[in-house]
Amino acid sequence: MGPDEGDPTAVTGDVGDYEAQIPNLTRHKWRCASKKDPSYNCIAWAAGDTTRNWWPPSHLGAVTYWPPGILAFETLAAFIQAFETLGYEVCDHPGLEVGMEKVAIFVSARTGAPTHAARQLPSGQWTSKLGAGIDIVHDDLEAVGGEMALEFGSVAAVLVRPGPSTRDSMTWSRQ
Repeated sequence: MGPDEGDPTAVTGDVGDYEAQIPNLTRHKWRCASKKDPSYNCIAWAAGDTTRNWWPPSHLGAVTYWPPGILAFETLAAFIQAFETLGYEVCDHPGLEVGMEKVAIFVSARTGAPTHAARQLPSGQWTSKLGAGIDIVHDDLEAVGGEMALEFGSVAAVLVRPGPSTRDSMTWSRQ
């Protein structure tokens, strides 16, 4: 299906590159939502932070942010704990829940390590940051799934929290 035609933020010249690296994009409706911006990554984008990269510090001198107190390991458990610092809790489905925000964490089938995170929009669509490149909006999580090049594996966890309009006005627990 590819990108929406007539989109004012549509990328030019790069669409084929992204679709070549993430072949599922060609089979799903998606659109570009930003210009390239290497100052944040997909984990930061899913967390709502466009000022820095989020990733466990694994290299000396790497400039990344990782929530204090969370083990600096590239594991699904550590990434879930990182999002829990923002008020997210694990849930059992990626479906839209009105008034709630969801994130999906992807892992590689080859390594089991986290590779990507996407955030659900109030419309039920998802938004992803593609590497150091563009932000996109896609209709479903499968659009960025798979195991080739930039493809991000498969969804291993979905987390939920109250959306911004309800977060400050209620005490919330999913128990």
